[in-house]
This record gives sequence, structure tokens and C-alpha cells, in this order.
Amino acid sequence: MSEQPMAWDAWGDPERATPLPDEVRALIAAAFHLDTAPTPPLDEHDVRLRHGALDPADLDALAEIGGPDSVSVEHASRLRHAGGKSTTDLLRRQGPRQDAPDAVVEPPTPEAVVRVLEYCSQRRIAVVAYGGGTSVVGGVDPVRDGFDAVVSLDLCRLVSLASLDTTSGLATLGAGLTGPQAEALLGEHGLSLGHFPQSFEHASIGGFAATRSSGQASSGYGRFDDMVHAVTVATPRGTIRLGRAPASAAGPDLRQLFLGSEGTLGVITDVTVRVHPVPSHTSYASWTFPDFASGADAVRTLVQAGGRPTVIRLSDEAETATNHLIAGAADAPPGCSAVATFEGESERAEFELAYARRMLEAAGGTWQGADTAQAWERGRFQAPYLRDSLLREGVLVETLETATTWSNLATLRAAVTDALASALGDTAPLVMCHLSHTYATGASLYFTVACARADDPIGQWSTAKHAVGDAIANAGGTITHHHAVGRDHLPWMHDEIGGLGIDVLRAVKSAVDPAGILNPGKLIG
Repeated sequence: MSEQPMAWDAWGDPERATPLPDEVRALIAAAFHLDTAPTPPLDEHDVRLRHGALDPADLDALAEIGGPDSVSVEHASRLRHAGGKSTTDLLRRQGPRQDAPDAVVEPPTPEAVVRVLEYCSQRRIAVVAYGGGTSVVGGVDPVRDGFDAVVSLDLCRLVSLASLDTTSGLATLGAGLTGPQAEALLGEHGLSLGHFPQSFEHASIGGFAATRSSGQASSGYGRFDDMVHAVTVATPRGTIRLGRAPASAAGPDLRQLFLGSEGTLGVITDVTVRVHPVPSHTSYASWTFPDFASGADAVRTLVQAGGRPTVIRLSDEAETATNHLIAGAADAPPGCSAVATFEGESERAEFELAYARRMLEAAGGTWQGADTAQAWERGRFQAPYLRDSLLREGVLVETLETATTWSNLATLRAAVTDALASALGDTAPLVMCHLSHTYATGASLYFTVACARADDPIGQWSTAKHAVGDAIANAGGTITHHHAVGRDHLPWMHDEIGGLGIDVLRAVKSAVDPAGILNPGKLIG
């Protein structure tokens, strides 16, 4: 079986986990009124898993499809496929009993994926597609939902650069490639996808497509679904290949049914995506603004005027101050900090920077040079490691995101902040927010909340999450901009798309997955 890259009970590479310095621990203890010792880690061998429910004949049949090394019921493999990496997932890992898939299956080819799905459909075995395992919304939880058994279908062997059309700027990538693997293969040809979400180091190409991921450079290169030219999807009824031209009027765009379908309508086995030459130059910039409202208005003005930053992010006052504290700065600047990057040939990048600087300073921004943006880029994949360190110290840390129009941005931000503060009010919550993923008509808001951990932290966060979900729905935001629906956001899907919209999705699922085995309990229930 292929080796899993991430720790079973934490984010990422265990070698990169960094304990908090004593002085930071002291500050945290004082801020959140903590008097408990750090939580000792649980040895994975002490975790008891649900007894495997697959019949030996089923295991033999699945192994015959993919080869004898393509199926595992080993404890370590099942444990590492028991869910994603949300705070709730990690808290659940601290318990001595875990639900887990009954087996992990790694098909070696797209054809084998179809055969596995056909077999599982006939035998009524639930199938959860698994890429990098980075879901933070319960998207890869091994939910049985009435089925006697469930397998985790790991796509880690689908890792080829299947084709490259340099004239058209298109590359076909296997769904199992991680972000770094895809960039390495494209980099051999001087190309890049330019998709860098915070999960980049571990998330997969198939996962990017199945969740409509949005990378940190989305202002420059678009969301992942914007990059997709074609997609191949395995279903229990066969293979669907969609996308043959840059644009088409041949009916509704069926690619969009599978982009964002989270493994409930089929398993994405490869994606043809738009690629570009590796940028020869990056310009960095940062500004401060008196407050979040003036900063957001400045960013809106820039984007609507046609400014072309590759990355642009605005942190609110709390996040700005916290970032400076984490960086070890003696004094945080007042107000809010914005960072931006501009990629391309040096002349173009510098032109875009000069244009943005003129626009943002005219709107009240104060130029701060390149250092803050460069520091952000160096540490942009480190936040989950900090989250894990804080969890061990007794601090509950979690994130959530949404999006709305520019005219509704302040209302939505206030609604989410108030809901978190109210739901977590007796645990000294610190609510931070940044604006990113900008559009001509609006932007996303990404929240991080930290508070003292209660005796029942899973229940503590569940209460807060439901309060926030209701607040988002009532304030007119989307329940998710890029984290996807999974299990966690399912209660708000009816509000998001309406009962008739859910009926449409269920009709499609009935057509491609008549036995209902694909990722049950997610997206549409």
C-alpha cells in the first residue's frame, strides 16, 4: 500500500510540527485563562477501530480487480482514512475508539476505478473517494448511512501527467497527484497550474476539482473550476468524459455537475486544466489601512477598476495584530494589513504593482513595502501546524469561510463575528477575519476563531458552528466558498439551493449511482 503523507492525528508532516515557545505559551494561558497541562498524544496502536464488516469474498474480489497489493485492512491504513483534518476530526482522534472504513482500496488505473464502483454497487458497499485527506467539512468521513460496509477509495496511484498541449496551454493530470507533485511534473516543462490553497502540500488534483477549490492566487489565476477544460468521471454505470472545446453551446455544461460534487455523483479520475508558464518575476507589496471597512473598499475599487494582483488579502485588526505577535514583532501597526503579489514578466508585474499602489494609496492605504507580503508567502502553509500546537495547549482553534457581494460584506462579517462571540462568549473567544478571493461583484471572508477549550470541545464547536451557519444563511452569504459542503454544511443546503435544487441533484445521482453507494451522507444527504 502507498505510504500516507500526513500524521494520523494532526496536520501534515510530523517533522514540521513545532512546539510553542514558552513565552507564547504563557501569553496564551493568560489570554484564555488556561490552567491545564498540554494534552498528551495518543499512540495510534491504542486506538480501537470498528470491526471490519467486509466479507472475505468481497476483499478477494476487490483485490482481483486492482491486484493483491491494492486492498488493505491493516489498522494503520484504515485509521489514516478515518476522516479529514478539521479541528473536530482531530479532537475525535483523541478518543480511544474510532470509526473507520472497512478497507482501503487503491485502484491502479481509471478502468479499475470503474470496476470497483460497479462491484460495490452490485454488492451495496458504500464508497468514499479519498484524495489527500485534507477535508475540513467531513467530506471523507466513512459514513455508512444504511450500508453494511464502506471502503475508502484512495486515488493515490493515479499520478500521471497523461498529456500536455503546450500550444493550447492544457495539461491532463491524474486525480491522485498532490499539488507539489503536479507542480513538479509541469515544472519540467516550464509550466505551472498556479493553484495554491493552504492545503496545497497534501491535497490532490481530484480533490481540488471535486470541491471547487480556490487557491491563494485565485485573484490572478481563478478558482480551480475556472481552470478546468475537461474532466473524466468514473461512475457505477461507466465513464463520463466531458469538455472538448474552450466553450460550447451544446446544452448545459455537465462538467459543472461533477465539479463540486464531492464524490457523490462519481469519482474524478483525471482533469484537463489550463496551465501557464512559470512566472519569471514576482513583485510583493503591503499596505495598512485605518480599519477593515476602508481597506475592503480600497480592494473593491482596485478589482472593479481592472487591477490584476495575483494575490490580494486584507486582514482585519485582530488578525493583523495576531500575525505580528506570532512573527515576534514588538509592536503591531494600528489598523489592518493588506498584502499582495503580482506575477509575470518583470515589466508587467511592476506595472500592475504601480497601478495597485496608486489606487490603494488614493483610497487611504499607507505603503509598507515588500517585507510583510514576502513573510506571508514564506509561512502561508504553516497555519494548520500552529492550530495543532494550540489544540494541545487547551485552545480550541477552527476556521470557516463564506462569500457575498461587496454591498453585503460588512453585514455578513458582523453577523458571523457576533454569532461566534455569542456562542463562545464564556471562553474568551478571539475572532479574526481576512478578505481574499476577490471578484468584481464581491469577495470571500475567511474567519479564524480561538477560545478556551471546554470539557466537551466537539459539542462546544458544534454549537458555535450551527449558530454561524444560521447567521450566514440569514445574512445572505453562501454556506461555503471553497471548503465544500461535506457533512458539516449539509443542514444549510436547502437554504442555499432550495428544495427543487436538491431534487435535481438527487435525480442526477439516481441516474449515475442508482444504488446510492457514492459518498453517502454528504452534499445532498
